[in-house]
Amino acid sequence: MTDDDAADGAGPAYPLHWEADVVLRDGGTAHVRPIRPDDASALQAFHVAQSERSTYFRFFAPLERLPESDLRRFTHVDHRDRVALVAVADEAEGERIIAVGRYDRVEEGTAEVAFNVADDHHGRGLGSVLLEHLAAAARERGVTRFTADVLPHNAAMIAVFREAGYAVSQRMDDGILTVRLDLDPTVRSLAVMADREHAAEARSVSGLLTPRSVLVVVAAEEDAAGERLLASAVLRHLVADRPGTEPELHVVGPADDVPGVARHADLADVPGPVDLVVLAVPAGTSGAVVRRCARLRPRAVLVLSEGFAEVGPEGLARQRDLLRGAHSGGMRVLGPASYGFFRQGGPDTPTVNASLAAELPSPGRLGLFCQSAPLAVGLLASARRRRLGLSTFVSSGNRADVSGNDAMQFWTEDQQTDVVAMYLESIGNPRKFSRVARRLAAVKPVVVLTAGRSGHVDPAGHAVRSTRVPRQALDQVLRQAGVVRVDSQHQLLDVAMLLAHQPLPAGRRVAVLAGSEPLAALAAEAASSAGLVVVSRWTLSGGAGATVGPDQVEDEVAAAYAAPDVDAVVVAHVPTVGSPDPAVARAVAAAAAGTGRPTVACILGLTGVTEELTAPAPVPGGEGRTTGSRTVPAYATPEDAVVALAAAARYGAWRNADHGRPVEVPDADRPRARRLVEAALAGRGDELVDLTQDAAADLLSCYGLRLWPTVVARTPEEAVAAGDALGWPVALKSAAGHLRHRIDLGGVRLDLAGPAAVVEAMEHMRAHLEPLGAADVPFEVQRMAPGGAACVVRSAEDPRFGPVVSFGMAGDAVDLLGDTSHGIPPLTDVDVRDMVRSVRAAPRLFGYRGLPALDVAALEDVLARVSVLADDVPELHALELHPVVVAEEGAAVLGARVRLGATGRADSGRRTLPG
Repeated sequence: MTDDDAADGAGPAYPLHWEADVVLRDGGTAHVRPIRPDDASALQAFHVAQSERSTYFRFFAPLERLPESDLRRFTHVDHRDRVALVAVADEAEGERIIAVGRYDRVEEGTAEVAFNVADDHHGRGLGSVLLEHLAAAARERGVTRFTADVLPHNAAMIAVFREAGYAVSQRMDDGILTVRLDLDPTVRSLAVMADREHAAEARSVSGLLTPRSVLVVVAAEEDAAGERLLASAVLRHLVADRPGTEPELHVVGPADDVPGVARHADLADVPGPVDLVVLAVPAGTSGAVVRRCARLRPRAVLVLSEGFAEVGPEGLARQRDLLRGAHSGGMRVLGPASYGFFRQGGPDTPTVNASLAAELPSPGRLGLFCQSAPLAVGLLASARRRRLGLSTFVSSGNRADVSGNDAMQFWTEDQQTDVVAMYLESIGNPRKFSRVARRLAAVKPVVVLTAGRSGHVDPAGHAVRSTRVPRQALDQVLRQAGVVRVDSQHQLLDVAMLLAHQPLPAGRRVAVLAGSEPLAALAAEAASSAGLVVVSRWTLSGGAGATVGPDQVEDEVAAAYAAPDVDAVVVAHVPTVGSPDPAVARAVAAAAAGTGRPTVACILGLTGVTEELTAPAPVPGGEGRTTGSRTVPAYATPEDAVVALAAAARYGAWRNADHGRPVEVPDADRPRARRLVEAALAGRGDELVDLTQDAAADLLSCYGLRLWPTVVARTPEEAVAAGDALGWPVALKSAAGHLRHRIDLGGVRLDLAGPAAVVEAMEHMRAHLEPLGAADVPFEVQRMAPGGAACVVRSAEDPRFGPVVSFGMAGDAVDLLGDTSHGIPPLTDVDVRDMVRSVRAAPRLFGYRGLPALDVAALEDVLARVSVLADDVPELHALELHPVVVAEEGAAVLGARVRLGATGRADSGRRTLPG
């Protein structure tokens, strides 16, 4: 649907893309949308229900009812100069307005803003949500400043403005406080929005995972045997693990008879409130059932049923109807087609197994997320075989609402989880994923397996946008976020097992301790191939089957751990005759726990988390006291062990590195850039618009990027005049697109010192280029830049990834080899430096083979400014700066191609849920 498809009499200007489902401060949900003319009665009901105090704060006078003239003015808006948003929730009597926010433009770039929140919904963060959404709408309409008149004792509204993170000023006049907010995003305002998003989403997932009461709704239809089977399984599992401590359980429908469950004939008979609804009904009735459950005030709904987006457009419509009903009723949705979830109980919460898994892994410190229900079966079974304990397991199924991003928000603060492992079939919002994962990875390891290396997989049931990014872009996104990427389910649990049971390596230096010299050599080679540095090799005396005393084993193990230049130890003990000496495992476990040196082991007969490789861990400075125990993970092969250790070392290096500060462009003229973009796209609809060189130069100049002037010349006389105006020497280029930058094809002549050289070059080029179809194409004249290295900076707005900035050196060889780095804004200064240095041709910038070092700082400044421009302007469909010539001093942008187009960025900076 487009904006012109608005219904309900709202008119063709209704901005449909402003509609959004949002998570509130308490973890509940609401729907935000532009106001419509048919909201008049609902708005009057909202006003009448307000207290006298709230009405006075809003209108500065008592007002029992809104006059018809005001009611019409408030509900009939133009969505440009007069904008109003409402937050609505479904209640027993129907949809109810629970908050209103509006702005009215008072002069160019400035609008007056006001809010009103229902008395019974105060404290849920509705004011800050509406401010975020109104600010986004205002910036889209060219409004850069809000003003508000507030009574001094309206502390709640003043706090909304002060805590928003924008630049705020205020003044008092005649007892009225006038607050002024500049809406340009700042580092602080973006951080405030991210913090609020994090807190709200973490709380909503906590409400899902820790219900004290559960209602299971089971299909009664004759053809719904599959749904009844799923519901009965979850009911049994909810009561099986810890009888007497499970949540209070209710069921409606024909599920198996399970003791301790309250049965009800109809949803109307269920006493409320209920924290979690488990839905096992046909997809076609799910939306209606969820709406009937809204009176019970559930915090979440788990959908086990299939028949949604995975079956096609009709199923996708059913899925969207389910979401709308759930979000309007304050519920998050896990699923559809979910395998369920498991959460180990804490001091104040029960253990909950609302999954289809009858046998679960033991309790532990790992949080596991898996989108696919079938793959969840194998992952949980593998975790059990390894005795790898879990704190939480979540399966999102179709990922219609609750996603890996939500789970990471929860695990960031979860005291029961130390490590996170995720299997992702798709990443619906990579830009948000990068932001959330980086926050989590700063405090806890995040191990990620994706379905396919490129991230371009679109599984059935996952409503994801298309993408055009290069295959290696996802690698850069994950690296930038600090997650540990693995290649298989096997590696996912291998790496998670190490990170859950051993400290992070301080570096890449390892000692190899093996039962024989050949095995030591093999383990050392595997370690080196994985990127580790082998600094020593040790051989156990009893490795060939000879009998040695436990004291000798302990001495030999201790010697390997005593080396001062060792960051981690790799143990490989596979006797060719007989069984391993148990003293080896005991000595390794004690040495690893006592020294704190990260250790991985391959010992015959041991796999996963074992008692044999577990030892008490001492408290640093605790005079011999211990704190729990520490286990050395055991792997099937030395190769598996060192791959896991190398991944942990890379993460440790990222964790200890300086990740820099977000790049800023203090001199950016964002209002002017917005006006230029709107003017270029006015009346063009969905058409892509290529800017002229002058228009491109204007837009780039808003972000401090100077495009060197170019003059078009059709005759030698015009070319000479251009050289005189620009200054000699000049470059002469064919304006033909297929010959742009092609020196090898004769499309460019450089360093022409004067009129005679220009005339000769033009005549020669015209004759040479005629067979190439460029005989009548004009030429471009440009003053020569100082000598240096030619680079290319690009940006593209991707439907799924948002803005993707790339960097590379110019040249056919570089293009053919795909030697390009990528970054997803917002970038830090360290991200920018890494992008420049990560291309293989980067040595050309730093004094390669005796050439002078170039001004890389100036190049990084260009790249940083492009990243901010791309982040600010979602209509920037494509940008190419080619070439950017980096000299010993400065970087010159000699050419630019800019294409604009209407956009609908998935991650717009305002809090939204999938819709």
